[in-house]
Amino acid sequence: MNASRSVRIMQSALALLAALFGVLTVFAGTRVLMGADPGYVVFRPLLLFNTLMGFLYLLAALTIWRNVRAGRYAAAAIFVLNLLVLAAVAYLYTAGQAVALDSVRAMTLRTGVWLALWFGLMWLSRRSA
Repeated sequence: MNASRSVRIMQSALALLAALFGVLTVFAGTRVLMGADPGYVVFRPLLLFNTLMGFLYLLAALTIWRNVRAGRYAAAAIFVLNLLVLAAVAYLYTAGQAVALDSVRAMTLRTGVWLALWFGLMWLSRRSA
């Protein structure tokens, strides 16, 4: 398999991962917004943020699919936004506000996924150069 083909396969895999993560995020957020009980205290601003970000994840997936370089910037921006919100949520949790530990864990997962996607796209962009 030549290098450009392997880069395209990895690019497609990263786009698919971003899309799946976006679909799951939108699905989970919409369910809770429609009244489903997740089993823990819901911090509504975080729920709204994450649901909206799910749509941005889908847009980023399309960007990754079309262009590694632009996808790299999208993944970096999403990572930074999630990291900022993670810091705020972690602060609120430690201050005893109505934020569940599950919310901190979920934001940690989201931040980690987008960090991994960003690293993967950085690696791909170097490999395709």
